[in-house]
Amino acid sequence: MTSTTPATTSGSSPATTSGGTSQGRTTIAASVVQKISGIAAREVSGVHSMGSGASRAFGALRERIPGGGSTGASNVAGVNVEVGEKQAAVDLDIVVEYGVSIAELATAVRRNVIGAVERMTGLEVIEVNISVNDIHLASEDDDAADGSAPAAAPTGRVVE
Repeated sequence: MTSTTPATTSGSSPATTSGGTSQGRTTIAASVVQKISGIAAREVSGVHSMGSGASRAFGALRERIPGGGSTGASNVAGVNVEVGEKQAAVDLDIVVEYGVSIAELATAVRRNVIGAVERMTGLEVIEVNISVNDIHLASEDDDAADGSAPAAAPTGRVVE
């Protein structure tokens, strides 16, 4: 990064400035870079969801609480950014679909995130770090959707 102190998404104040001219300055909040990165990562086929299991569960709970699903920076599960005056670094936590080449997926996600952030903000993305936290199995959705999973009785026995 540059010699300036990087800003993270912990605050809601503007985090970065770029494009200063004699006609004025453009300020881009770190939360904007965070949202762009999250959307760009989810656009790649093979990314099932973002965030660790705990952050996904907390996000699902927060969405059910009135007013909990606001548009703040903390809403973008699995995305952390550091933003300076001219550069940004992105950390992603993702869950991939079973059967997808993780190496190829990471390359595609990295390319999409860098392209989107640089195109939309003018910031140079110096790194995109990707952590694969889980693999999603299609059978998990099938079992939950059709109710075919056996229910556990209060005694701990499986009821058929």
